[in-house]
Amino acid sequence: MAENMGNLKRTHYCNEISEDLISTEVTLMGWVAKQRSLGSIIFVDLRDRSGIAQIVFDDTSDRELLEKANRLRGEFVIAVKGKIRERSSINEELKTGKVEVLASELKILSESDVPPIYIKDNDNVSENMRLKYRTLDLRKPSMQKNLMIRSEIYKITRDFFYENGFIEVETPMLTKPTPEGARDYLVPSRVNPGEFYALPQSPQLMKQLLMVSGLDRYIQITKCFRDEDLRANRQPEFTQIDMELSFVDEEDVMELNERFLQKLFKEILDKDIELPIKRMKYFEAMDRFGVDKPDLRFGMELNDISEIVKDCGFKVFEGNCEKGKSVRGIKVDGGSDFYSKKQVKKLESFVKDYKAMGLSWIRVDEKIDSPIAKFISEYKMDEIIRSFGAKKGDLILILADKNSVVYSGLGNLRNKVARDMDLIDEDDYKLLWITEFPLFEYDEDEGRYVAMHHPFTSPLDEDIDKLEIDKENARAKAYDIVINGDEMGGGSIRINDPEVQEKMFKALGLSEEDAKEKFGFLLEAFKYGAPPHGGLAYGLDRLVMLFTKASSIRDVIAFPKTQAATCLLTGAPTELSEKQLDEVHIRVVEDKE
Repeated sequence: MAENMGNLKRTHYCNEISEDLISTEVTLMGWVAKQRSLGSIIFVDLRDRSGIAQIVFDDTSDRELLEKANRLRGEFVIAVKGKIRERSSINEELKTGKVEVLASELKILSESDVPPIYIKDNDNVSENMRLKYRTLDLRKPSMQKNLMIRSEIYKITRDFFYENGFIEVETPMLTKPTPEGARDYLVPSRVNPGEFYALPQSPQLMKQLLMVSGLDRYIQITKCFRDEDLRANRQPEFTQIDMELSFVDEEDVMELNERFLQKLFKEILDKDIELPIKRMKYFEAMDRFGVDKPDLRFGMELNDISEIVKDCGFKVFEGNCEKGKSVRGIKVDGGSDFYSKKQVKKLESFVKDYKAMGLSWIRVDEKIDSPIAKFISEYKMDEIIRSFGAKKGDLILILADKNSVVYSGLGNLRNKVARDMDLIDEDDYKLLWITEFPLFEYDEDEGRYVAMHHPFTSPLDEDIDKLEIDKENARAKAYDIVINGDEMGGGSIRINDPEVQEKMFKALGLSEEDAKEKFGFLLEAFKYGAPPHGGLAYGLDRLVMLFTKASSIRDVIAFPKTQAATCLLTGAPTELSEKQLDEVHIRVVEDKE
C-alpha cells in the first residue's frame, strides 16, 4: 500500500548533491532506476528529472528500513531522507558519482508493475512501443534533457523579444479556412449547422491584421496545423516562433533575427556565431547546390557541363542542353575507392526517387571506367573530367534532365554521399540566409502559377511589372534561415499597397470576387492604413532538434503523432457516436472504393 509523504519535503534534486554538501541531511524524491541488494547493504539508484543519485541502506540502518528497501523494484516512486557522504568508489559517469546518501528514512509513495519498455537510453525499443508507452519513454534521461532544452528555448525567445519591444499576442485557434497552401484541419460548428472553422496553418493573416492595428511588434509561440501527407520529420501539429514587425525592410528583419540566433547558440551551446550571417540568393544556391537549403559543412558543388557535352555524341546529354534543361554533376573525392559498382547502382535507384531517369557515372582510376565511355570520344571524356578537377580515385556522378529534376536529384544525392562517407562534422554549425526567392512556382497539377510562399509576399520593387508579363522571373522579398542544410525559419516583407496586392491576385488567377470571398476581411482592413511590415516564423521543433542533435522530430515533442497522424498513447483520432455526430450535423459516408 502506498504511503503519503508525511512530513518529508524535497530539499534537493538528485543532481544537486555534491561534495560541498557532505554531512548535510537531504530529502530526495523520484523513481527507482535500479536496486542492488548485497545482503547487509542495499544500493538504490534514484532518478528524477535532473539525474541520478545513489542511496545506501547498510548495517547501520534499522531492520524495518532494510526490509522496506529490499522491497524496492524498478520505477517505484519513493521519498528518501538521509545524510550525504563520500563514496568509497567513484562513478565517473555520474555527476553525483563522488557522493551518496546514507538513508535514514524511506517512504514508498507508489509501486510499479514491470514496465513494458526499458527506462534507459539506447534501448532499441521500436518507436511504436515508445509512443504507446510515452509516459515511460519520457522518463528517459535523453528525452527529459530534450524537453528541458525546449523549455530553455521558450524562455530565451521570450526574454529576447520582450527586450526588443515585442508584444506577445495570442491569435485564434478557430479561424476561417484558407484556400491557398496545405489542407486545413476542419472543425464543424454545432451552433452554425453546415459551417466549419479551420485550425490555423499559421497565424499569417492575423499577425498582419495586428500590424494594421498598430501593435508594431508581435511575437507568439504557437501551434499550427496542416493536414498533409507526412514525411519523417513532419507532424500534423507543430510549433512556430512567429513574429511580425512594422516599418521594416528585409535588412531589419534579418539583423534582428541574427542577434536572436546568436543569443540562442551562446546560451544553449556556448557557441559564438559570427555576424552578419552569410547570404546567398536563391538562384545561386540552386546552381551551386541543387537545393534552396544547402548544407555548407562540406563541398561537392554542382558543375554544369552542358556546354561541354552539347555536341558530344551521347544523345541523353545532347537532348538535355536546351533551355530549361541541363547536364550537371558532382565530383566525389575518393568516391571511386569508397563506392563499389554495386553501391553506385544503389545511388542510381536513389536519384530515381527524385524523378531522374538515370544516373551517369565516371570512375577515375588507372583506366577510365564509365558506361557512357562507349558513346563519348576519349578527348571529350578527358574534357569532362578536367572540368570537374577529378583525380585518380574520384567518382563523378552526372544527371541530365529538366533543371528541376537535376537540381533535386543532385542536391539530395550530394547530402546522401556526405552522410555515407562521414564528411559532416556534427559539431560544426553553418548558418546561411537564402534571399530573393521566386515569387511564383508553376503547379503542374493545377496548370497555373501559384505563390511560392503566400499571396501576401511582396515582390522586389524592380520586379512589380513582372507580375503581369514575366511571372517566371519575378522575385520576392522573401528570406529563409538555413542551418546545416535544414530550413529553420522563413519569412518575407508583405504587400501593403492595395494596387500591388490586386496585381498579385490577378497574377494568381483570382478574380476580384474570389479575392474578396477568400481574403475580404484583410483587404477591408488594408483600406484604413496598412504600414510597411514583414516577419518571420521559425519551426521551433526543428530548432530543438538542431540544439539537441535529435534524429527525429518525435524525440523533441512530448506527445507526438506517428507518420500516419495517429496518437498511439490516446488512440486519437477515433470514431464518434451517432449522438456526437448529430450534435455537429455530420454524417459519415463510407468510402465505396
